[in-house]
Amino acid sequence: MLTTIDRVQIATRDAKGVAETWRRRLGAEEVSSDSIKALRARRTTLRVGTGEVELLEPDGTGIVEQELIRRGRSHVFGAGATSLDMSTLVSNATQAGAQHIHEGGQDFIRIEIEGSPVHFVISPSRDVKPAGKLDFLYEVTLLAADQSAAVNYIARVFGLNKENFVTIKSDLFGYTGVLTLFSPDRLDRFEVITPTDMTKTMGRYYERERASFYMAYAESREVGSIERAARADGAGLTLDPREKQQEGREPEQIWLHPGALNGMMLGVSRPTLAWRWSGHPERVAALG
Repeated sequence: MLTTIDRVQIATRDAKGVAETWRRRLGAEEVSSDSIKALRARRTTLRVGTGEVELLEPDGTGIVEQELIRRGRSHVFGAGATSLDMSTLVSNATQAGAQHIHEGGQDFIRIEIEGSPVHFVISPSRDVKPAGKLDFLYEVTLLAADQSAAVNYIARVFGLNKENFVTIKSDLFGYTGVLTLFSPDRLDRFEVITPTDMTKTMGRYYERERASFYMAYAESREVGSIERAARADGAGLTLDPREKQQEGREPEQIWLHPGALNGMMLGVSRPTLAWRWSGHPERVAALG
């Protein structure tokens, strides 16, 4: 029922500042400004690649304000995906116990995982003019202690085929996980991760925030340009320590720290690289 990862929502008290950071860092362009009554929030929508980033500022006492108080900082509020059959998806989600509100042509879905609210926004599929230095978003990562229960619930809510899912593990970063691929031929998915080493970054984040969205991932043909721009600004980033750096060759992937984007960690990988850990390493294009 889901086709692509098309957006991420960030709860913030400074949409103007966050938008400027995304513009400077990734060439994001503002495409609209409106409000979401259901969330009691003002919304500034940025386009970067073919994806969009919705910056949500509280407009009174509502769920965005409550989550900013609860979390104490800007953070990934919701994950966005597209669907070709939104009415069937909504019916399926509500039958699975999800809360639902329709507004402005989008469906806002709320579920509970391990006692924490988890938000999704579903939009109709459409063609958009890309902007900035990213090509497209393909992943939003959710942390959960009971990985199996979270994966099963998300699959049930969104009618996902578990035969497409891929399991992953990283001793380096200290986690096990599942990629809930929407289709076997596309990278789009929610990633559900369980930290296994609480001394590492992801484990420390989970200990503080519990079940919650952690980061997003995008593909880009300009990984090197993004890295240089971030370094020029003194923004925090991490290179893949497994990657052998060669003079004259740009990195294959980087992670921009939450401080670099005012509230969200973003992984950026070169075209096709993510298939290396997504079940089809033969699809990774060789570097020239």
